[in-house]
Amino acid sequence: MKYLLDSNVCIDLMRGHPNVVAALRRISPEDCAISTVTLFELVSGAGKSANPPREFQRIEKLRAPFIEIPWDESAAIKSAEVRCALESKGQKIGAYDTLLAGHALALNLIFVTDNVKEFSRVDGLVVENWR
Repeated sequence: MKYLLDSNVCIDLMRGHPNVVAALRRISPEDCAISTVTLFELVSGAGKSANPPREFQRIEKLRAPFIEIPWDESAAIKSAEVRCALESKGQKIGAYDTLLAGHALALNLIFVTDNVKEFSRVDGLVVENWR
């Protein structure tokens, strides 16, 4: 496992974004993981959509090839460290983004996101944008 996917990357995959799909084809889906925090974000968004059942089906199809990693104690500790480090510099990122950054750091994974500006503030986090 090498990559942790952000929710925006998952949405791009569900929508068939050509660059994101091509990037995934260059590697093995087994090298990619989805955090349960990302799953929460996806399911929450689907529940608020115009057609929740359709969106839930799309999420299930997306999830199939990927490893899902529960957000655990090591992710919690690393996420708290991320939050404290950013706040000490007068910076912030969103709460879920903090959890995802901490999760990627705890597992030493590359974080794949379209939100490079936000995540580039996190020391030690390796970020890729597949768009």
